[in-house]
Amino acid sequence: MKLIGIPAAAILAAIVATPAAAQTKVTIAISGWTGFAPLTLAKEAGIFAKNGLDVTIKKVPQASRHLAIASGDVQCAATTVETWVAWNANGVATTQLFQLDKSYGADGMVVRSGTASIKDLKGKTVAASAPGTAPYFTLAWFLKKNGLSVKDVSVVNMEPGPAAQAFIAGQNDAAMTYEPYLSAVREKPEAGKIIATTLDYPMIMDTFGCTPKFIAENETAVKALTKSYFDAVDMIKTDQAKSYEIMGADVKQSGEKFGSSAQYLRWQNQEENKKFFAGDFQKFSKEAAELLLEIGVIKEIPDLIKIVDTRFIQ
Repeated sequence: MKLIGIPAAAILAAIVATPAAAQTKVTIAISGWTGFAPLTLAKEAGIFAKNGLDVTIKKVPQASRHLAIASGDVQCAATTVETWVAWNANGVATTQLFQLDKSYGADGMVVRSGTASIKDLKGKTVAASAPGTAPYFTLAWFLKKNGLSVKDVSVVNMEPGPAAQAFIAGQNDAAMTYEPYLSAVREKPEAGKIIATTLDYPMIMDTFGCTPKFIAENETAVKALTKSYFDAVDMIKTDQAKSYEIMGADVKQSGEKFGSSAQYLRWQNQEENKKFFAGDFQKFSKEAAELLLEIGVIKEIPDLIKIVDTRFIQ
């Protein structure tokens, strides 16, 4: 059958192809951190596509994630609250849109068995990512709460995965890492112990954001990104086994193994987002910015109000 000289099959194919063609392309930079996994779930389970998005996820180390944003290689990213402060203070304009997760023991410091307290690390060697990253900030936070500073230790810059593996292999006196790598140390007590986590010092909170330009030009897509994240969090609750399998596969873990890592954090739904941005966010951002200034990661504190846009979680 033909319609105005055009085969019906061709018309049908064009209709089917239209939604895909209309999808907004966006590239997101993340790491293998367990807290970011719902973004991978949204991609692999087709949630992004269902909400009109053509998403590419790139694994970019936190130390260079801002460079990927500045170059235009990615439009959006996931990282910790204080990192957005550092990026904006150092000229990489970005805006936080919604909260991803809160760490409940998923980030921590591992030390040798003979280390009785964090204060004992004075003069010792600690593996941590570069200044401007969450592990480095966590190190600075833990040390400050114990009367020390990063100047009191020798920092060896290593990403969380390699830092954990080097520690297990007997290198360095301590290391800063996070899940799923922290569990690798939990499973090797002969290598050392976890002396402190975010259960002791609640200060790791991750948010998702994009460049102001992308937000201004793609508000419908930004709304879809936000919805997709909340949809993924809902899927984890309604189909946990399948969700864990999908998210675990991305970091070469079984669903069961991934679930063990996930117990140390809480993904945040829409209502939890509203509560967070109504209070805790402002208080933490201020304290974090002051510490970043103190340790020399930033030279001045940016306008903390302008680097967040909560319209899309309402």
